[in-house]
Amino acid sequence: MIFFAACAANQGDLVAEEARRVGGTDVRQTTSGVEFQGGIEEGMRFCMYSRIASRLLMALYIDEDTENDEELYEATLSLPWEDWLTPDQTLKVTLTTASCQWIRNSHYASLKVKDAVCDRIREKFEGNRPDIDTADPDVEIHVHVHDRTVKWYIDFSGEGLYRRGYRPDEETEAVLKEHLAAALISRSEWKKDAESEEPGVFLDPFCGSGTLAIEAALIASDTAPGLLHRRPFAFQRLPLFDEAKWDEIKAEAEERHQKALDERDIRIYASDISSRAIAIAKEAAAKAGVDGLIDFKVRDFLSYTEEDKPAPVGYIVTDPPYGERMKVRDIDRLYAGIGEKLTDVFKGWRATILTGSSDLLSNIDMKPDRTNTLFNGPIQCQAAHYIIYTDEEKAALVERAKAKKAERMARELTKTEEIIYSKLLSNYSKYKAEAEKEGVTCYRIYDADIPEYAAAIDIYEGKWVNLAEYQAPADIDPELAEKRLNEIIFVTERVTGIDIEDIHVKQRKSQKGKNQYSRLASSNRFNIIRENGVKALVNFQDYLDTGIFLDHRPVRKLIQEMADGKRFLNLFCYTATATLNAIKGGAISTVSVDASATYLDWAIANLRLNGYPTDIENFFYRSDAIDWLWDTYDRFDLIFCDPPTFSNSKDRAMFDVQRDHYRLIKAAAMHLAPGGTLIFSTNFRKFRLDEDVMRDFIVEDITEKTIGFDFRNYGNVHRCYLIRNKVRVKLPPKAPRVRIREND
Repeated sequence: MIFFAACAANQGDLVAEEARRVGGTDVRQTTSGVEFQGGIEEGMRFCMYSRIASRLLMALYIDEDTENDEELYEATLSLPWEDWLTPDQTLKVTLTTASCQWIRNSHYASLKVKDAVCDRIREKFEGNRPDIDTADPDVEIHVHVHDRTVKWYIDFSGEGLYRRGYRPDEETEAVLKEHLAAALISRSEWKKDAESEEPGVFLDPFCGSGTLAIEAALIASDTAPGLLHRRPFAFQRLPLFDEAKWDEIKAEAEERHQKALDERDIRIYASDISSRAIAIAKEAAAKAGVDGLIDFKVRDFLSYTEEDKPAPVGYIVTDPPYGERMKVRDIDRLYAGIGEKLTDVFKGWRATILTGSSDLLSNIDMKPDRTNTLFNGPIQCQAAHYIIYTDEEKAALVERAKAKKAERMARELTKTEEIIYSKLLSNYSKYKAEAEKEGVTCYRIYDADIPEYAAAIDIYEGKWVNLAEYQAPADIDPELAEKRLNEIIFVTERVTGIDIEDIHVKQRKSQKGKNQYSRLASSNRFNIIRENGVKALVNFQDYLDTGIFLDHRPVRKLIQEMADGKRFLNLFCYTATATLNAIKGGAISTVSVDASATYLDWAIANLRLNGYPTDIENFFYRSDAIDWLWDTYDRFDLIFCDPPTFSNSKDRAMFDVQRDHYRLIKAAAMHLAPGGTLIFSTNFRKFRLDEDVMRDFIVEDITEKTIGFDFRNYGNVHRCYLIRNKVRVKLPPKAPRVRIREND
């Protein structure tokens, strides 16, 4: 037989291994599950032992040439359904489609299948047919249509395999599903020795209703999930059911469970700040039969000390609260506290943390060893795995890194490396001195000064380098381009002394459409930089731009100087670094507008980092900036507008800064209060200000004043203007002339 095990996204490899363990052959992962071959025994064993699959279907028939609803009906009618159900049983039919043009209504198509099955049974059983039961059928038929191929399945497992039977009627919020908990544990380091005679210590300090701890106990005690299944499996109602073989499989599972209890030293701990959650968890553990294997305590993880740690080394696998279910006000502080507690108390441990809001992981001041993406229903979750080094391990790592760096620094430069080294060293010495003089910590030291080495190199806080390679022309040999890139990376470390691990390399190329906003990675690793007395978050891994445009540093300082007592508007706000400067300068209120939810979240995080309020005085709007200008009547004393060169929006035509800047400036100027100022900036190097702007407004070109020391040698990096509305003065009417006659 061919079986199909359905599972959540990104869990196919785990389910495939489960299929192999029960004797499945020809195992193949698909987009929505795993197919494998096996007999009825293998199917029953899979239902007994699978921890991660959600359902098991058995393929019955296939037709590769079906083109319409009537052919679907006829094909279904021709199949021997009398082999699988009788008129005395109840029936349910479900149908799914993929890349199918001829099915426009899947509900109607499923009705055609149901009618065909019932008509077939009526024909074979003297006019009698099965009743329909959509809630608890005896037999459920699944039909999947892909283009013209139709596959008929029968539900082999029945009720979801993830339903272990220990769920209490009362549950805490956002309960983790059993199969997701099992998948998370399987991804963790703990799983590697969980089935040994001495499984490592397992701790869930945010246990909620106890799912992770219970699943860990089931794994460590080799408790087959099928032993807990509270209802009969669907295959037990099928004609091919072999009761004797099923009894044999159950007896084997019970024997394995007892053997594990006798031989293994199982140490599982769970805690939560909520006494209600712990009570629910204890009740669930008792239903699962593992209450004697788990030590439950009411405890706030942030209050853990060395004495509370259950063992010198162990494993933390946990699902802390996140945004959608968090009741405390400052969730960022919670995650920062988690990171501090891990590094202070749990040195030598390994930790796996699951969150439905991956941005929260940036508050944990550790770099994950690896990450996985899992789904809890519709919620995309990120699992981050951490190695919490002891002081000795950290010292050893530092020494190894030092030795490797010393070896690199001692290597003799090649002739081509000497050329770039000389230029970079000259730039670095000059710009570093300027930066120290002005109190600047983030600045550019190189921008394709040597054309063959086409890259921009920026220093951040003297700790990190952002090296953006410009895409090589098509006629340049890719191997030569890669060689030059490696050379400039090597020389950058030699010149700056910044470790190569902290030199972050990206490639700049022409970005079009949605690609200009796409992510490069999902590290969610943020660092803090300082500028003009404020702090900002930067990300070197996930985006082409880091979160702050260094060439606008003087513009942001100007905003800070002009903002005192002003109402400030930041259009196309990006991460709101300009807003930070306005608040620092004394703005009485700010409004920041951007179409990206990601950047607005980043902007809000920037304000919180500085202790600025985000619910009063400072407001954020997710909107196309041009649309927003037409939808509001608010007036501002100071407006900053730094639009993209090109931008697409689903609700309007493409924005081109050269073509559309007059319309944008005019719309923004309508929101200037009397005496207000618009700061308009653009990075389009060929930009020319429209003559109509010069005619209709008072314009001051301040470009030269807004180019920092580190960008003066790199051409027209941006244009910047102060724009004000012209003041129209109405003169009083002239007095009428009076003619005086000589006689008068």
